[in-house]
Amino acid sequence: MADMYEATYIAMLEDTTDQIRENERRAFDTAIAKLRLAQELGRGTRESVEALLFVNRLWTILLEDLADQGNGLPDALKAGLISIGIWILRRAEDIRQGRVNDFLALIEVSETIRRGLGKQDHVHSFEAR
Repeated sequence: MADMYEATYIAMLEDTTDQIRENERRAFDTAIAKLRLAQELGRGTRESVEALLFVNRLWTILLEDLADQGNGLPDALKAGLISIGIWILRRAEDIRQGRVNDFLALIEVSETIRRGLGKQDHVHSFEAR
């Protein structure tokens, strides 16, 4: 009987991890689409403001999760993702302030992370708990 409960619990955890990963993929898909539109229409447009706000919210949530002691990702991976997140937030602010005029670097980094989330083997969700 205990084995049945353990198997059910493990299946629930796997489903939860899969759902978290899928949510992260969708969030990055949305960010990338917004950034591409902002690149096309230019800095200072309503779309660019929306893209920057979305990216800022996304990475604020991710950074909070990565810094949480309950996050089970390996420390080196967490540190790398935190560094990327800080860079993204700074780059977004540079665009907002007019110090940088294009979104290409944000798009490329976001696409790289999204591709990593899409891999089925050796993939860690940001919220590995």
